[in-house]
Amino acid sequence: MLDANALVGAALADDAAVYQVSPDMALVATVDYITPVVDDPFVWGGIAAANALSDVYAMGARPLFALNIVNFPRDTLPLEMLERVIQGGAAKVAEAGVAVLGGHSVDDPEPKFGLVALGTVHPERIMRNVGARPGDALVLTKPLGMGILTTAIKRGLASAETIARAVEVMATLNRAAGEAMVASGAVHAATDVTGFGLLGHVSEMLGGGDVGVRIEADAVPVLEAAWDFVRRDVVPGGTRRNLASVESLSRVEWSERLDEFHRLILADAQTSGGLLMAVEPAAFNALIADLHARGVHIATRIGEFTARAGVIEVI
Repeated sequence: MLDANALVGAALADDAAVYQVSPDMALVATVDYITPVVDDPFVWGGIAAANALSDVYAMGARPLFALNIVNFPRDTLPLEMLERVIQGGAAKVAEAGVAVLGGHSVDDPEPKFGLVALGTVHPERIMRNVGARPGDALVLTKPLGMGILTTAIKRGLASAETIARAVEVMATLNRAAGEAMVASGAVHAATDVTGFGLLGHVSEMLGGGDVGVRIEADAVPVLEAAWDFVRRDVVPGGTRRNLASVESLSRVEWSERLDEFHRLILADAQTSGGLLMAVEPAAFNALIADLHARGVHIATRIGEFTARAGVIEVI
């Protein structure tokens, strides 16, 4: 990079940009926005905000403030709906302990909402998505299946119970998970699981092929209803593209017992998914205990990093 203070930029495929502003402070900046994933505008606003803030937590940072990004068809949808979306986002940002200080809106036929989220971190404690070491435990803090379930919701196939569970997961901030990660001091790399799916984001954690990873498919938490829908071919196009992409770009070795449904689940494009962490083996039990104590009950070990450089084993 031309600017020595730019510590993390777009070329590094990380979750956010990081810019050093003083010897003991760096600014973390990210932008993310999504189309509606549920019918309730307030809930959608909250999910979009949680999704955007997740990148700040994944970098080991604390949110500072946020700005709204809104695309909305002002002539075809009531402005009261937009107001509810913004209220939902503001409520979720307030839950993170910060505020929305402004934003920008555009007249657009397709509604979209999200945030520019800013945070701070010590320059020496930035959490990158690379740096995992052979033997590190791979920890995931939220279940998979949100892409499949939001597709089912859009098609009118999901039950009220299924919708409620998906909303609960997507609207949950990664704040507690991020704080436990920072407190442990034993996480070598981290990222969050969003649009590229578990496999896509794990592949990014391999960096330039410095390490490999072994994923234990049965250990991966999955929202139960997602299994039914994937078998009914209720699968978003992004999930299929994710699977094709990771198999073309990485060396993936699948256990023969794992069928196409397992592969699609592991590639499912997530909205506001959990954190993925590469955890020093000696500190694994303490971190899991802390995550559970903070209410991150789903957090679990789903595999480990290996010395098989660039290889993703799924067993």
